[in-house]
Amino acid sequence: MNNQLIIFDTTLRDGEQSPGAAMTRETKIRIARQLEKLGVNVIEAGFAAASPGDFAAVRAVAETIKDATVCSLARASENDVRRAGEAITPAKSGRIHTFIATSSIHMQHKLRMSPDQVVERAVQAVKWALEYTDDVEFSAEDAVRSDMDFLVKIFDEVIKAGATTLNVPDTVGYSIPAAWGERMRDLIVRVPNSDKVIWSTHCHNDLGLAVANSLSAVMNGARQVECTINGLGERAGNASLEEVVMAVKTRRDVFNLDTRIDTTQIVPTSKLVSSMTGYPVQPNKAIVGANAFAHESGIHQDGVLKHRETYEIMRAEDVGWNANKLTLGKLSGRNALRSRFTALNVEFPSDEAFNVVFQRFKELADRKSDIFDEDLQALVSDEAIAQVKEHYRLVSLRAHSETGILPVASVIIYIGDVECQAESQGGGPVDAAFKAIESIVQSGTELQLYSVNNITSGTDAQGEVTVRLSKNGRIVNGQGADTDIVAASVKAYLNGLNRLHSKDHRAHPQV
Repeated sequence: MNNQLIIFDTTLRDGEQSPGAAMTRETKIRIARQLEKLGVNVIEAGFAAASPGDFAAVRAVAETIKDATVCSLARASENDVRRAGEAITPAKSGRIHTFIATSSIHMQHKLRMSPDQVVERAVQAVKWALEYTDDVEFSAEDAVRSDMDFLVKIFDEVIKAGATTLNVPDTVGYSIPAAWGERMRDLIVRVPNSDKVIWSTHCHNDLGLAVANSLSAVMNGARQVECTINGLGERAGNASLEEVVMAVKTRRDVFNLDTRIDTTQIVPTSKLVSSMTGYPVQPNKAIVGANAFAHESGIHQDGVLKHRETYEIMRAEDVGWNANKLTLGKLSGRNALRSRFTALNVEFPSDEAFNVVFQRFKELADRKSDIFDEDLQALVSDEAIAQVKEHYRLVSLRAHSETGILPVASVIIYIGDVECQAESQGGGPVDAAFKAIESIVQSGTELQLYSVNNITSGTDAQGEVTVRLSKNGRIVNGQGADTDIVAASVKAYLNGLNRLHSKDHRAHPQV
C-alpha cells in the first residue's frame, strides 16, 4: 500500500454542496457509474441522514456500484451513523465516514462541547460505525486550525476504537503547502500506531492551494486524497481529482506512487459532471479545460510541431481528449442510440422514457448534422430519464431582435395543464423572453447567474445555458441546450423554475 495512492472522490457529497448543484438519485447513479469506470477507489455518495432523498440516493449507489467502495458521511451522532450504516448495507464494499470538529473555535461556538466530550463522542461514533462495516474513516473537521496535541490525542483514541482511515482536512482552505505537509508528517510521527491506518487529506481551495496542499500531504505520508471532479465543491471548491492524479502520474520521479485511475476517462467524466451540475469548466482549467492543450504562440506551435514534448508534458489523448467521436446522425435508429447511451452509462427506466429522448435526438438531428457524445449528454435531462412531469413546459417561443429596435419575445408555456401566453420587451431577446415568462409565472425568483457554453465546435453547435435562480434561501441551477441560444435560455429558465417547484430539497450535511 505504500506505493498506492487511494483516490477518494466526494463529488456526490462535497461537490453537491456547491450552490445549485444538488443532484437527484438518477444523476448520482449516472455519475457514480462513470466514477467506477474512471477507477476511483472510494465514492462518497452523500450524507444519508440529511433527508430521505439523500438516504435513497446513497443506497441506490450502494446497490449499483461493484468495483469501488461506497461511502456515506455521518456526523458523530448515533442517528447519523446508523442512517449511514443502513444506506451502505447493499454495497459490495461499504465505508462510513464520520467526523467531528476539533478546533477550539468550532468546539466552543458550534458544538459547545469540551475537548473531552469531543473525544468521547468521536470514539463512540467509530464504535457505532463498526456495527455496520469494518471500514471506518474518521475526520477531524477544521484540523488546520486545531491544536496539534489535541489532534494527536483524538486520533490515538479513534485508532484504539477501530478506525481504519484518518482524515486530516483543511476544511476552510487556510493552510499553505509547506505547513500542511509538516502537519501531516508530525501527526504520523506522533500518533501511536499511525502505521496501522491510512492517512488521508481533504483540502478546500479558498486560497487556490487545495491541490498543492494535497500533494504536499502525500509527499509527507498521506496515502489517500479526497477530491472532486473539476474541483467542484462549496465556496471555492475542493482539490481537483484530475490535477492530483495527473500530477502524481506525470511526476512519478517525485512521488513514486501509482493510482488505479484510467486517465483516458478523465475528460468524459469531467464533461458529464459539468453537464449534470450546471457548472461549466473554465477554458484554461488544467487537464480538462478546452484550452489545456491549445497553443496560440507561434514559438510554442513551432516547437510542438517539431517535437511535442517541447511544450507538452502529457498527451491530450492520455486524459481522454479526442475520445468522443462522431457516432450518430439523423438516419440512426433506436438501437444505435440506445447502445451509445449504454456506453455512456445512461439507463432508462422504461421504453416511454427512452422514446422521449429519442424524439429529442431526432429533432436535434434535423437541425445539426453531426451528433457527438456531448450532444447526447445534453439531451438527457433528469425529467426525461425519471419521467417527472414538468410543472412548467415550453410550447413555443418567438423572439425578434433588430438594430435600433427594442427586442421583443413572445412565449407560450404550460403551467400544469393550463396554457398561458405572454409577450414582453427587454434589453435583448433573452431578457425579453425571461420577462415574458415572469409576467406569467410571477415566481419572485432572483436570477443570480446566466452563462452560455458551446457543447461542441462549429456554428451549428448546441449552446448550453445555465441559469442560477434563488428564492427564499433556496438556490438551484437550471440547464437548457439548443442550437438556438434563445430557446436554450428559455429551456434553462423553465428547468430552474421546475427545480424550485420540486419538493426534492437537499439539506447541507452540517446543518
